[in-house]
Amino acid sequence: MPQAADALPASRHLPVLRLAGAAANLAEDQLIEEVPVAMVYNGVSHAVLLATPCDLADFALGFSLSEHILHAPDELYDCEIITATGGIELQLEIASARFAALKQRRRSMAGRTGCGLCGVDSLDAVAQTIAPLPLRPSLRAAAVARAVAELPHWQPWHHATGAAHGAAFCNADGDILLAREDVGRHNALDKLIGALRRQRIDTGDGFVLVSSRASYEMVQKTASAGIAALVAVSAPTAYAVALAESCGLLLAGFARPGRLVAYSQLPRLIRPELTRPHHDPVY
Repeated sequence: MPQAADALPASRHLPVLRLAGAAANLAEDQLIEEVPVAMVYNGVSHAVLLATPCDLADFALGFSLSEHILHAPDELYDCEIITATGGIELQLEIASARFAALKQRRRSMAGRTGCGLCGVDSLDAVAQTIAPLPLRPSLRAAAVARAVAELPHWQPWHHATGAAHGAAFCNADGDILLAREDVGRHNALDKLIGALRRQRIDTGDGFVLVSSRASYEMVQKTASAGIAALVAVSAPTAYAVALAESCGLLLAGFARPGRLVAYSQLPRLIRPELTRPHHDPVY
């Protein structure tokens, strides 16, 4: 699949007035960009989402796969990034069979930051059928702790602006293999899924770590990508837990140093061994 360059910078510097106690200083701050990105399939616009204009080729593929527009990466023939008036168009050429199926279920989706179901036109359209995930190895709490400690080093845009969500894929030992960022948490996950598929990274034994809460759609996207564990630094929703349990995904939240809460597939989480009290030997 042809590579496409990003069209706009992911952040910009703007003048600000900083107040600290009685002091006021003019300064410059770095703000993350949030621009409308249109997904255009075979010349027909399907969805417009607000996103950070970086890793857009990953975004295009990940969104197409997680929304079940494509079944496999090789069904995307071309991705051209076009800077248009008011935003960016991702001109995607896809297989004719997939485009025909898309036309049958087209819906108007006006995406906005933090909203995962904008534009869904019926209750039946919310729940996608997700095949049960194959039985996967257990997840070690120690591996999660390692990934959580490593995640900030993979979030340059969050470090620079304080406004970017991150999504990372970690192996069974908790090493982060790949990460993507975006102003929207769903977008960051789509970018990660696209990057994983483009780079053909084996996701069989790993897990996804996200710097946000875990919504229903975050579980849906992770499970649809065939990844059997999702860990969030914040809380999940009850709807997300129900979906995770039904499809066999291990869902954990509140992943902080020394903390972790498992919500589904509880037996698969390997906890640290309890420390036994130490007693001095009796002579």
